[in-house]
Amino acid sequence: MSFIDDIPLGAPDSILGIAEAYRNCNDPKKVNVCVGAYRDTEGKPWVLPSVSEAEKLLIEIASNNNKEYLPIEGDGEFVACALKFMYGEGADLSRIAGVQSLGGTGACRLGGEFFSRFLPNGTQIFIPDVTWGNHLAIFKSCGLDVQRYRYFDASANGLNFDGMLEDISKAPEGSIILLHACAHNPTGIDPSNEQWSTISSLIVKKGHHAFFDSAYQGFASGDAAKDAHAVRYFLSQGHNVALAQSFSKNFGLYGERCGTFSICCQSPDQKDAVLSQLKLIIRPMYSNPPKHGSSIVKTVLKQPTLREQHEREMKAMATRIHSMRALLKLKLEQIGSSHNWDHIVNQIGMFAYTGMNSKMCEQLTADFSIFLPKNGRISLASLNEDNIDYVANAVHTVTIGKSITQ
Repeated sequence: MSFIDDIPLGAPDSILGIAEAYRNCNDPKKVNVCVGAYRDTEGKPWVLPSVSEAEKLLIEIASNNNKEYLPIEGDGEFVACALKFMYGEGADLSRIAGVQSLGGTGACRLGGEFFSRFLPNGTQIFIPDVTWGNHLAIFKSCGLDVQRYRYFDASANGLNFDGMLEDISKAPEGSIILLHACAHNPTGIDPSNEQWSTISSLIVKKGHHAFFDSAYQGFASGDAAKDAHAVRYFLSQGHNVALAQSFSKNFGLYGERCGTFSICCQSPDQKDAVLSQLKLIIRPMYSNPPKHGSSIVKTVLKQPTLREQHEREMKAMATRIHSMRALLKLKLEQIGSSHNWDHIVNQIGMFAYTGMNSKMCEQLTADFSIFLPKNGRISLASLNEDNIDYVANAVHTVTIGKSITQ
């Protein structure tokens, strides 16, 4: 007998398992509205032209052709470019401890590990209810006490702002408050600028730690500076902002696993101490990050023409997604749906939180081969002129005469 004989079969990932089921489906009409990746008008993955141009430049520059290890903290030029992309060109990097990470997931894990080591035992991290499905597992794996704060108001398909404030206020002093920088996943519902101001003041009052997860900067509105408002405002108010930053969506570098984790400190000495500890976390975890994705990002951000091109490409992606929001709502209305679908166009980012319940979602998959998670979240990037009528008719069929709130 081997101990391996007693190892149980693990449950499939709730999102990646859906993608696998889609691949195994033989229905020619099948649609995957689960995947959190941009698709073009033909439903195909899109390599940003600015990314392709950057790769050509990298090939031409002999000094970048080697495959040597990066430092533990990653490519310093990339990290500086990435931090300025979020915090602003005028940000004082002498007091921001930043490291390259394995995408946004790796950044969240580094942040969780850092807080777990240096905050008192039993410190709680409060994450939105609802949030990205991997947040719970990541922070539990770091040994943090994961709690929820109210965020989504199912009855109104909107932000439960009062509930959010009440829960943050009641959280034990010195808790970690996880915030989505923009384009909240999965709801697509963000606080207004005025609401961000109120949230910031409350977190300061309670002595909490603000931890932002930024997966969609520039991808939400098409304007990277606009999407950075919350993080930059918190920084201006004196928060020691912690930030998990991903370049998967806004650069289309999903498979390159390119991101950063950073903490804003009060002095260069604090920065040096924090950076030294982050390196001690990284070294036994994965030693150092990959090189290709970060080289692409820094090349784009450092070359004025490529940066301008990239800004246009982000705007184009955001605009197409917004047009799919409007078109889906229009199609549902034209079919004769009696529901109010305004929340679809009022949300922002890649996803629409439709309000469909788990039974409706299961019926969409079983009867129409439309694959989506059971919370009713759909990726608008997966919709196009060829499939939107089919999807709208299917959604209408499963929601006739039923509530579309969670």
